[in-house]
Amino acid sequence: MPRPIKCRKVCHFPDILEFRPSNKNGRRGEEDEKEVILLTVDEYETIRLIDKEGYSQEQCAGFMQIARTTVQRIYEIARKKVADAIIDGHPLRIEGGDFRICDGKSSKCGLGGCYKQEFYQKYATEKGEGIMRVAVTYENGQIFQHFGHTEQFKVYDLEDNKIVNTQVVDTNGQGHGALAGFLNSTDIDVLICGGIGGGAQAALAAAGIKLFGGVSGDADEAVKAYLEGNLTYNPDVHCTHHDHEDGHSCGEHHCGEDKHGCAGNH
Repeated sequence: MPRPIKCRKVCHFPDILEFRPSNKNGRRGEEDEKEVILLTVDEYETIRLIDKEGYSQEQCAGFMQIARTTVQRIYEIARKKVADAIIDGHPLRIEGGDFRICDGKSSKCGLGGCYKQEFYQKYATEKGEGIMRVAVTYENGQIFQHFGHTEQFKVYDLEDNKIVNTQVVDTNGQGHGALAGFLNSTDIDVLICGGIGGGAQAALAAAGIKLFGGVSGDADEAVKAYLEGNLTYNPDVHCTHHDHEDGHSCGEHHCGEDKHGCAGNH
């Protein structure tokens, strides 16, 4: 019987999910006929940590909470994929893999000054049993219409079909993928927002957060409508600022399918 695959912890979902080559005139050419190379999110994370952040393989293994030999194998596969894409002109897409998004609560982060740990320490309110936590992109009482640029969320704790607590939190200008990590770090179950790109939707799915997009108007009224079961939303929402992301799947991953489905998620 094969050993179960251990979830690889990643800091946040990538903001950019696809890279396409162009010819010397800046136009796409033969690469449109070439096979797309898929780089998994955990493979991406080894590239980010080792090549960009300067981690050793051992440090990378500690951060991702897997064995060093596993990191070595993943990293070699990732480097080969990136090399093939750059040298042979293949499109490169980041999706899938065996991973879980860090929730900022682990004492083994290793990065120091982790924004999710800072958010968690600043904003985390103990989420009691039976509480559902809803976040809304927020500006001056209204639902802010571009998820990736929102500077605030209004967070609602719901119990027995009632709003029992609210809090407005600042995002400190984090990007699309990082915002999903922020929501995960504060135990958000549901997000209500306006426009949202494919990459952010994938990040939310990876964090196990249910999305209700394409909503506008008063934030408090939207949450009340959600409680009453008559919230009007668009299940096919996308953000016009990110049309290049359209058509990409959320990228299935095989561990942490829900927020509590992976060992060590807390």
